[in-house]
Amino acid sequence: MKNEFAAIIERDDEWYIAFCAEVPGANGQGKTIEECRASLADAIALIREGRKELEAFAVEEHGT
Repeated sequence: MKNEFAAIIERDDEWYIAFCAEVPGANGQGKTIEECRASLADAIALIREGRKELEAFAVEEHGT
């Protein structure tokens, strides 16, 4: 299953910076737009994986 998120990408001098409002805390940066997108995608994947682990822990500990 593939998820799609909107990315806001801006240029800041020699760098591109990005964030995703749908995934709080997800930020990326790179010297090119492609690097920036890849960095943001990695951040989103890490955040989502962390959330899955927390949810699994909550279910184990509290049954909810």
